[in-house]
Amino acid sequence: MELPQTVEWALHCCWLLALLPEDAALPTRRLAEYHGIPEAYLAKLLKTLTRDGLLAASPGPRGGYRLARPAEQITVLDVVRAVEGQHQMFRCAEIRQRGPVPLPSAQCRRPCGIASVMHQAERAWRDALAARTVAELVTEAGTGSHARAARWLGEVTGRRPGTARPSAGRGSPRTDAKTAPPKVSGSDRDRVRAR
Repeated sequence: MELPQTVEWALHCCWLLALLPEDAALPTRRLAEYHGIPEAYLAKLLKTLTRDGLLAASPGPRGGYRLARPAEQITVLDVVRAVEGQHQMFRCAEIRQRGPVPLPSAQCRRPCGIASVMHQAERAWRDALAARTVAELVTEAGTGSHARAARWLGEVTGRRPGTARPSAGRGSPRTDAKTAPPKVSGSDRDRVRAR
């Protein structure tokens, strides 16, 4: 199984946007610049992520993209599904009903062992992706990655480096006081550095 490169781009963009100060946004040009990826392709991807409710877009000279909801509420699976769709990876073609000695359909009411194991593996893969959030990706990033991103975001947004934290998705209809994310404190960053 091979996922398209756009899945990686989408995850990296969500990771960076999770570090934005609460009221900031990044234009497509800046996101493409940071990741060294083509702006035209990224623009299409960002529109897809916006359509699926993962990003929010704001127009105007200070506009751009930000997370539409708290990073704690966006799973890796959410991002993969937005990019790839929700189709199953394995599709059983009932090959056991073909060839010179096909099984009759009456004997094929239950999935074969091959289909069962493939579906079980896909469920395990999806469960693993659903168990990880963008906020966890931010928290677990190496010190170098986090510091580099914070420094760059400070330059781009005019904010002092180190003030970035997971986005609360301000203005999103899905955000309320009960779901507001915790701030990434200095002690959280120190814990990441210690790893």
